[in-house]
Amino acid sequence: MNYIVALILGVFFGFSLNKAGLTKYNKIVNVFRFTDMAVLQFMMTALVVSMSGLYALRGLGLVTFPSVPATYIVGNLVGGLIFGVGMALSGYCPGTCAAGAGEGKLDYIVPGLLGFLTGAVIYGLTYEVVFPGISAIANYGNVVLPDLWHLDPFLTVLTFALMSFLLFYLIDRAGWQRKEK
Repeated sequence: MNYIVALILGVFFGFSLNKAGLTKYNKIVNVFRFTDMAVLQFMMTALVVSMSGLYALRGLGLVTFPSVPATYIVGNLVGGLIFGVGMALSGYCPGTCAAGAGEGKLDYIVPGLLGFLTGAVIYGLTYEVVFPGISAIANYGNVVLPDLWHLDPFLTVLTFALMSFLLFYLIDRAGWQRKEK
């Protein structure tokens, strides 16, 4: 049953990405050029909605959160940098790549799969050598935002939502909002 729900949510998310025009190469690249923040705004909205829904369901006792993996700040920063550079150079991210592949676009399927496979192979080959050193630096253990910020989960979601809305406002003021073509 969980797989069916996940599949339905994934299809809805991909459909939303497509309808918003966020599966296009220029939309991804323009985030890194600071000329169109539509993808960032979409993803931040998705995070706020997801956080709100998950913490509400947990508050009602309908779901429990499994333990989270340890938080390695340096590892996360290095991984995020590699991921971001790859995303900026290719104009693809996993979500848009999957949505584009769902549309049958060959230019999403081939580079996307090659990028995923290349990244997985490099990760697999370097993990034993790189991970022990990186994981020893700034290891916060199993922590989530409410613990890190020392806030009640409701206040954490509210704080994250307010920070997101502030970011949206600043994007609008800077003129980086979505440009219609």
